[in-house]
Amino acid sequence: MKVNLARLNHILIPTQAADRDRWRNTRLGRALKPFGLLYEALTREGQLVMALSILTGAASLDVQGFDGHLFWAPLTAVQLCSLLAARAYAMPDVTLDVALPPRVVAGEDVQFTITLHNRSAREHHAVRVYGPFLTWDGRWTSEDTGLAVLPARGHATVALTARFSSRGEHHLDRFRAGAMVPFGLALGPSVRGTGCRFVVVPRVARVERVETPLGQRHQPGGVARVQHHGESMDLRGVRPYRAGDNVRDLHARSWARTGAPVVREFQQEYFRRVAVLLDTDGRDVEPETFEAAVSLTAGLVSSLSREDALVDLLVLGLRAHDLTPGRGSLDATLDLLACVEPDERFDPDAVGGVLGPFAPRLSSAVVVSCRWDAERDALLDRVRAQGVGARGFVVHADARAAEYADAHATAVPAGAILRGERLVL
Repeated sequence: MKVNLARLNHILIPTQAADRDRWRNTRLGRALKPFGLLYEALTREGQLVMALSILTGAASLDVQGFDGHLFWAPLTAVQLCSLLAARAYAMPDVTLDVALPPRVVAGEDVQFTITLHNRSAREHHAVRVYGPFLTWDGRWTSEDTGLAVLPARGHATVALTARFSSRGEHHLDRFRAGAMVPFGLALGPSVRGTGCRFVVVPRVARVERVETPLGQRHQPGGVARVQHHGESMDLRGVRPYRAGDNVRDLHARSWARTGAPVVREFQQEYFRRVAVLLDTDGRDVEPETFEAAVSLTAGLVSSLSREDALVDLLVLGLRAHDLTPGRGSLDATLDLLACVEPDERFDPDAVGGVLGPFAPRLSSAVVVSCRWDAERDALLDRVRAQGVGARGFVVHADARAAEYADAHATAVPAGAILRGERLVL
């Protein structure tokens, strides 16, 4: 199994905002708070000057042998003067708002729109805007930005972009802004916004079309389609006219042929109701393969939603999620898939038991797994025995892993999913 070095680099930094706040209230967090305030009071240039000042100061301890104190003294003096003057550059009547989308696709840039509102009659110049420290899976893809002028009784907007590689709910600390002190080494007291929350959802695999087998029941749990015009429905056939029938449904040719009035008979179109099951058994599965399986699950739901199907049941491991019937189920699916993690050993009886109560309303079910064996075959047989059509998909990292799956399920290469290749399944 591969080790996530990026996560190890942040092992001491809590991911959730509540955990970070709890850490700040510890004895160590309170002891380090002054250093954090000093760090935030300096601009990036000021932090560099501070680092140079510390290095030259350490090297200047031997005053007789090294003249580094001649550099240390002016560097430190300018730094201290900037920090002492920072109070004069406060922005007490300025507020900061952050806007961002509620969902972010893993690996794609997300834009944070920061708006500064100035309610005072005083202009503020050279305002810098900084984003918070990101979690282990995030990195800023834009430079720290700023405003030349924040107009009096006006507002201004800047944007920062970041990228996150891990699915799940993310909580970021507050953005901040401050006016620069002359020499550009320090900032006035910061204006802070509120923390922000968003969900990083998986990439949606590019599934162009997917075939799902139908069960043995006629339109099991069907939902009437709403995308027809007027009274347009499927033509079922013709029958003799009965009193009360709509005269517009009279079929002239059949009437002329039989000599008796005949009307056309219609039946409503129905959506297929589909369940999508993701096998979360993560034993000996590489993280990239599991992510590809999650992405394929999202792609299947997206493809089925574009067709005459309703995905109203999503089963993740042993947890069934009853989705709201309709074409908006993709957003709910992405929110659920965003937080799914590799789980315990696969149990076909347990999964079949979870699916069982929903079987009477289903037309078909699809199963996505990272491996395929007799246990997965047993699950499909159990689903088919309940009158529900079933089909399996196995996401594999190499051809040898798909040898058994080729005869029992549809093998899908993980690389093709992650590269965004077009899939017809």
